[in-house]
Amino acid sequence: MSVVVFMLAFPAAAFATNCYVIAAAPGEECLVVDPGIGVLPTLQEIFREHRLRPAAVLLTHGHLDHVYSVTPVCQGETPAVVPAYVHQDDRYRLTDPITYLDPAIVAAFEQQFGAKASWTEPSEIVTLGDKESVSVAGIDLTTLHAPGHTEGSVMFGIEAVPDGIPADLDRTMITGDVIFAGSIGRTDLHGGSDAAMRRSLRDVVYPLPDTTLLLPGHGPATTMERERASNPYLRGFGA
Repeated sequence: MSVVVFMLAFPAAAFATNCYVIAAAPGEECLVVDPGIGVLPTLQEIFREHRLRPAAVLLTHGHLDHVYSVTPVCQGETPAVVPAYVHQDDRYRLTDPITYLDPAIVAAFEQQFGAKASWTEPSEIVTLGDKESVSVAGIDLTTLHAPGHTEGSVMFGIEAVPDGIPADLDRTMITGDVIFAGSIGRTDLHGGSDAAMRRSLRDVVYPLPDTTLLLPGHGPATTMERERASNPYLRGFGA
């Protein structure tokens, strides 16, 4: 039987990147997933309101819009340094993810926020492999390596759903930029691959049970049943 998981989600200040805060219950340690651009004030408010203490940061991949605030979260107000978890194939991006951005995107970012984009690498980084089990803050997760958007894109699976989710859903998959509601992540950026994405969709995403709640890196939540029936990028895999 699934346990109740406390979860909040909100979009970052740029690129509408979803940031997730997950805990077993209010007043406990929590996980922060993909802390993007401008999320710190909202995160701090959530921590205070729900009495949460960050225990780890989970990164679905190493693009700047998903990792921009990882170091401030990891080295924030908690006494101990909070580790950042990332797949081993995207570990190199945390050295300086700005390097791998199109200069036009960097210029647009700096114009919007009125400051030069800067980067400091987290002091404690834990690398993950495929189908690796992680237990942090009282939550058990499994990583699924799903390259295509980047070499080290992963999805994080939890054998539980947030409180208030319909009873016909019994597990959660945080998908990053692998799959969205009705679409998938782009493959034309540095480290992307159409062929790798197609393999990930066929071998990693499509086999997920229909009872899976999907929480993507951008846009609304969806379900595996809905995407299997309507997402054009999953057509043909069940034939």
